[in-house]
Amino acid sequence: MFKNHMRRFTMISLSIATASLFFSCSDSSIERDVNDKGITSVEKANSRNAALPIAMNSWMSGLQDNISISRISIPGTHDSGATREIPSNSGTAKTQNLSIGEQLNTGVRFLDIRCRHIDNSFAIHHGPIYQNLNFDDVLNACYAFLESHPSETIIMSVKEEYDASNTTRSFESTFDSYIQKNPSKWDLGTNIPTLGQVRGKIKLLRRFSAGTAKGINATSWADNTTFEINNNGAPMKVQDYYKVTNNDDKWAGISSLLNEAKNDSTNKLFVNFTSGYKPGIFGIPSIPTVSNSINPKLKTFFQTNTQGSYGVMPIDFVNAELSELIVKTNF
Repeated sequence: MFKNHMRRFTMISLSIATASLFFSCSDSSIERDVNDKGITSVEKANSRNAALPIAMNSWMSGLQDNISISRISIPGTHDSGATREIPSNSGTAKTQNLSIGEQLNTGVRFLDIRCRHIDNSFAIHHGPIYQNLNFDDVLNACYAFLESHPSETIIMSVKEEYDASNTTRSFESTFDSYIQKNPSKWDLGTNIPTLGQVRGKIKLLRRFSAGTAKGINATSWADNTTFEINNNGAPMKVQDYYKVTNNDDKWAGISSLLNEAKNDSTNKLFVNFTSGYKPGIFGIPSIPTVSNSINPKLKTFFQTNTQGSYGVMPIDFVNAELSELIVKTNF
């Protein structure tokens, strides 16, 4: 009776403040391993109890240690710290409604952090717009979350944003100064790790130049297109078509990479940006013009495609419902 009741339970409620979001899994659902085969009933029983719901703030606890992070469907956010714009409601810079902590509690596990190098520290910017947020604020939110939820990992893309000002050292040196405050919370290896290797840690995806190897190297990022980065030990394929002239074209790029990720048998990390902007009046960029079209398509896609490895999806204006649908494909 309990299992039948859980199958029928389709409406999930979430309080952002407490992130008490749960979902149930069917009897046949097991967490996907790297090979998806050869998992014994004992291993199933030991790894997770399929009858128990999983909270969105600790959903990775239901996955095996030896699954590669490239084989997990991961909800993410684009320009994760961009919650304000000038003028307000202009659609030009704001990309998120939720704070970093709220995003993590809602199931987001990929953060796109844009840092302006100023006074030998990092301020969070979207273009010229300061987000009333600094890198320490971002890190403190991540450290607190991981301390409370040690089963989880956060993939963090770090990129230099806007113009440096009043600096006496490199962007890399300032980044290193932040890491040195809490090195045990970071994984700076250059390969794509298994989940077990990075639980309780931030995995760096590096979009800034560096004199020493650190994190997954994504410095050869191509502009406004779909491209591959052929790192040894960390191959990537990225869709980042953000200057959107046609939302149907944008969706075609997203859905193509979603299907490629699902059918991929290698250890390639797929990063599929669902975000973008369209030129509005006088050519002024409008971010919601894209997200208002794409996010409902994502919702419909994952209501139909309920299981598989779809890669990382950085989203504008992520919400609990969409994050949950993506997470559920892992079980």
